[in-house]
Amino acid sequence: MIQRFAKSEDGAAMVEMTIVSSLLFTLVLGFVDFGYAFYQWNEATKAVQVGARLASISDPVSTALATAAPTTTPGAPVSAGAYTALVCKYTGNTGACNGNSAAFNAASFSTIFRGDTAVTNDNTCPALAANQRPGMCHFFRGLHRDNIVVTYAATGLGYQTRLTGPVPTITVNLQNLTFHFFFLSGLMGFNNISMPSMLSTVTGEDLKSAAPL
Repeated sequence: MIQRFAKSEDGAAMVEMTIVSSLLFTLVLGFVDFGYAFYQWNEATKAVQVGARLASISDPVSTALATAAPTTTPGAPVSAGAYTALVCKYTGNTGACNGNSAAFNAASFSTIFRGDTAVTNDNTCPALAANQRPGMCHFFRGLHRDNIVVTYAATGLGYQTRLTGPVPTITVNLQNLTFHFFFLSGLMGFNNISMPSMLSTVTGEDLKSAAPL
C-alpha cells in the first residue's frame, strides 16, 4: 500500500493548478496596479498642461508680478533673470507667493485649480456647468491645491513699464504625489512610489481672466 501511495499521482493536477493560478493571479493584479499608475501619470500630464494654459491667460496668482520688472529704462527689454522668480503655492489652507500671503490672488489660483467653478477655500472640485472651463482638478481626480506650484520667471520677454507688467514664463508643476499600489501592496509588500515632478511651461499672454482658451 505504501508503494501504491508513493507512486500515486492523484491530486497532482490540482497542486500544479494551484501554483500556476497563484502566479497568474499575481501577474494579472500587477498589470492592474501598474496600469492604474500609468493612468495617474497621464492624468497628471494633462492636468499640468491645462493648468499652464489657464495660468497663461488668467490674472497672475502673484499680484507682485505687475511691478516685479525694472522700470529705470522705459521701453527697454526685460532681461532674463531681471526679477526673482515668483513661486506661488498653498501650504495647508494658506496660499502665498515667495512667503508673502498678501501678494497671493486666491481667485486666480482657484481658476487654475478648479476652472470657472465657484471659488471655495478648500480642495473641492465642483461639477462644471454649461460653458464653464475645466480646471486641473477635473483632469486629475484627487488632486489637492497644495499639490500645485505656479512659478512666474523672467526669461527675457516683454519690456520695462509695459502696462500690464512684464511677460513672464509660467511653469505649473505638481508636488508630493504618489503612485498607489492596491493589490501588490498587500500581496508583495510594494510601497507607494513618489511621482516625479510633473510640469508644463508656457509663455504668459494677455494675463486676463476673461481671455478665451
